Amino acid sequence: MRLDGVSYRYGRRGPWVLREVDVELPEGGTVVVLGRNGAGKSTLLQLAAGVLRPSGGVVRERPSPVGWVPERFPADQPFTVVGYLTAMARVHGTVERNAIEAWIDRLGLAPYRGTRLGELSKGTAQKVGLAQALIPGPGLLVLDEPWEGLDAAARELVPEIVAEVVAAGGSVLVSDHRGETGRLPGAVTWTVADGTVTVGEAGGAGETAIIEIAVPAGDAEATVAALRADGHDVVGVRTTAGVRA
Repeated sequence: MRLDGVSYRYGRRGPWVLREVDVELPEGGTVVVLGRNGAGKSTLLQLAAGVLRPSGGVVRERPSPVGWVPERFPADQPFTVVGYLTAMARVHGTVERNAIEAWIDRLGLAPYRGTRLGELSKGTAQKVGLAQALIPGPGLLVLDEPWEGLDAAARELVPEIVAEVVAAGGSVLVSDHRGETGRLPGAVTWTVADGTVTVGEAGGAGETAIIEIAVPAGDAEATVAALRADGHDVVGVRTTAGVRA
């Protein structure tokens, strides 16, 4: 898949979010999209997935089917978990009952089969979003902050799932602000800044410096959020009781 001169803005007179982006996602490749909050990462992912149409330029040779997982799953829908997954499978032109059940079991959704989407926690809803994207066996899997809101067990599954899609010949495009990039071996990066996209190796070029800072325990959560919003990887948070996150 290739983005040729792709530009985008919201509204005919809105500011340009992306300008003349030329990047390529090879078949069987993994790309991690990096950048600060508001830089245009989600816009780029939606253009790649076909959720948005470019204001200029064209997306060529998009693989099919596309599995799209937004950062926040739209849970305000009148479906149960199994009803939604069945409906989405039909949208993709197939109802693979075995595939539906396999992802329900693998993602720990079995206890919620008959639960309405609006009654799910954010993390459980995100698992439903991940399942619907994987059921058709995507040729292109697009994940916007896939680790966000997931429990530890589900977070461990994400790199495994990415590897399986790639091994089957699919391509994966994933945004990351949690510092999970290193868990996707072989990935390259697209860094979004000032409306442009720069291609590089996963983890960035050259050596990585780890800087430790100390803040009051009550400020830890806000500090981590601020650092990640600025595009930094947070390796861990520890207190006098040991590593916490």
